[in-house]
Amino acid sequence: MNDDVRNIVLGVVATAVSGGFGWFSRTYLWRRALRRKQAFFGLPTGSDCLFVVNRQMGGTEGSVHRNDAFALLEISALIKDCGANVQIVSHDGVRQGFGERAEFCVGGPISNARTTAHLASMLPGIRVDLTSEPGPDRGAIHVGGEVYRWQKGAVEHVLLARLTNGAGARPVFLISGQTAMSNQAGARYLARHHQRLARTYGSDSFCVVVKVINSDAYGPDVAELLADVTRSARTPEAAAV
Repeated sequence: MNDDVRNIVLGVVATAVSGGFGWFSRTYLWRRALRRKQAFFGLPTGSDCLFVVNRQMGGTEGSVHRNDAFALLEISALIKDCGANVQIVSHDGVRQGFGERAEFCVGGPISNARTTAHLASMLPGIRVDLTSEPGPDRGAIHVGGEVYRWQKGAVEHVLLARLTNGAGARPVFLISGQTAMSNQAGARYLARHHQRLARTYGSDSFCVVVKVINSDAYGPDVAELLADVTRSARTPEAAAV
């Protein structure tokens, strides 16, 4: 074998080894990221989860606001990535506890009875103003001595929470916005920033307030983490005073 042939063979071998190592590295990193995503959402491959939808305010029975439907699409992509299956149920049709299956619950307590139950049992330090009459406090979120009010189309807020009731239990993800637009923004924020949330909180429960900015102009795209209210949200109001 002359030098030219030897060099060609060595080049081919080096390319094959380099390509194989690169493929192995990419596959390893992808699988590790998938395992972390599945652990955070409580969605191992082949598992089932619930998506609890609210009702459209002022709509017919069983109707869903289109922005809440878009929130479903945001979450469905995450569920598909994890290789899990989703069952869509109405907020007033759920008759089970939590922990056996992962759950995504979308909508504020005004339009979602399941959200009302989760707030009462797991986030007793949060109070949402349910006033139906127009006014500055309509839909306001009270927690930790702060009041998060909304201005239509300008400033909206959404509670984003990951809740568990013990080790090994599957989590409940609560997306409770002041409007259907903020519900979608909360779902999009979760989809975009779940890795950051997982690094910060791991498998622990958390509750944060996300601020949606100028939805009239930007829709659900511009949202920022405003406050971590985990401790105050989990402390009953009477004990917090």
